[in-house]
Amino acid sequence: MSSVVDQTADRPAAPARPGRRAAAVLQGVAIALGLVLMIGGFALIAIDYRPYNIPTASMSPTLRIGDTVLARKVGGGAVGRGDVVVFRDQAWGGELMVKRVVAVGGDTVAANGNDHGLTVDGKPVEEPYLAAQGPQGTPFSVTVPPGRLFLLGDNRLGSLDSRTHLEVDSGTVPADAVEARVEATLLPFGRMGDLGRTTAFDGLAGPKGSEPGPLQPAAYATVAGAALILVVSAVGGVAGLTRRLRRGRSS
Repeated sequence: MSSVVDQTADRPAAPARPGRRAAAVLQGVAIALGLVLMIGGFALIAIDYRPYNIPTASMSPTLRIGDTVLARKVGGGAVGRGDVVVFRDQAWGGELMVKRVVAVGGDTVAANGNDHGLTVDGKPVEEPYLAAQGPQGTPFSVTVPPGRLFLLGDNRLGSLDSRTHLEVDSGTVPADAVEARVEATLLPFGRMGDLGRTTAFDGLAGPKGSEPGPLQPAAYATVAGAALILVVSAVGGVAGLTRRLRRGRSS
């Protein structure tokens, strides 16, 4: 008995169309670019920044109880007046604290306890970030020694800061006690955003508030990379499904 040979079984597969090959290459390049952006941005944040939790209202309204912030790891020499910093000083109990730098080495910082507010080197400083404009509490006048910082909370009526440690080194802390500079609020999501640079001290000579670090572009790169991977993968999946459906209909 003779057998019937299915000649289509040995027929070689049709070569991929040039357009399809080009699309596959572009898809691979896009996914690779997305991976670079996502991993690179995330790695930069992980290396340069550290999260901290805010346990008190001493920096309200800038930072609130329960906020999680991202702070860039820097030394005290990299901060200026107006920067919000994370520091640890044994003379203050050795606990991590978050305050705002209002004076640096060589500055004379003062407040007379009334509504005139803060002065640095005799010049009044308008501080828009305060919980309330008004008395600064106990009057003081301190000339900050070189290599040290004078720090206050934005909630001047509810902050244990340099004013409450005047008996030890005039309330100043060594600049090298600074561990990081706060640049953004991470949580809760409703308060997520950059802290922003204050211009309150720009009229003074010397170190001013620092410019933002690479946090924002790194975050954008991470999100853009992840989105690119998802979109390209979804488009590729839809295109592949469409081709299979067409082949099924034509067979």
